[in-house]
Parts: sequence; C-alpha cells; structure tokens
Amino acid sequence: MKLFKIIAVTMLLFAGFSNLGAQTPQNAAPVEVYYFHATNRCVTCQAVESVTKETLKQFYGDQIVLKSINQDEDKTNPLIKKHKIAGQTLLVLKGDKAVNLTNYAFMNARNNPDKLKEKIKETIDKM
Repeated sequence: MKLFKIIAVTMLLFAGFSNLGAQTPQNAAPVEVYYFHATNRCVTCQAVESVTKETLKQFYGDQIVLKSINQDEDKTNPLIKKHKIAGQTLLVLKGDKAVNLTNYAFMNARNNPDKLKEKIKETIDKM
C-alpha cells in the first residue's frame, strides 16, 4: 500500500509540473493587423492596403485579417488615441506589443511588394 501511495503522489507531481509554462492557443493573444487611412488615398496608400491583405491571405488564410480603419469616418476609435495615430499607419499588434511598419510599407508597397510581404510575415512570425 505504501508503494501505491508513492506512485500516486509521483504521478500527480509529474502531471502538475508538465503543465507549467504550457500555453494553449486559446490563452495566447491573437495577432491583429490594422491599416489606418484617410478617405482620400494615393496609389501608394492603396498599395500598402492591398499588399498587406494579399500577404495575410497567402500566409495565414483567414486566421489574420487586415482591419482597415478610415480615420476620417471613425475619429473616436480607441486605437487611434492609444497608438497616437496621426496619419496613414500600418500596425501589427499582439496583446500590448505593437510594431509599426508604416515607413517600411510606404517604401516598398509599390516598387518592391515582395520585400514588404517578407517583412510582414517576419514581423508576425516573431510575435
């Protein structure tokens, strides 16, 4: 009987320790991608949005979807204040972590979209 108790306690301890540090996908914060823009947009602004949408669809299917926010129409959106959005902005968020890809996106969306795609994927995969 004493051996049975030792085995039972040992099994319980191993079961408890095996779950330490484990994180299930349900507990992890989701990655979110936002593109803030004005009503009137130039060709580059439109390219940033389309390349980002295409990238997310290609690499993540429907798991990560671009959320496009028109700042002129949605001035009270809490994300605008929280992230101090003042112009066209491409943000990748996960929990409290935010990565601003705006400059990189505007430099590459039209002339080097594959470079932008790689950067978006790399950023999301690191989160």
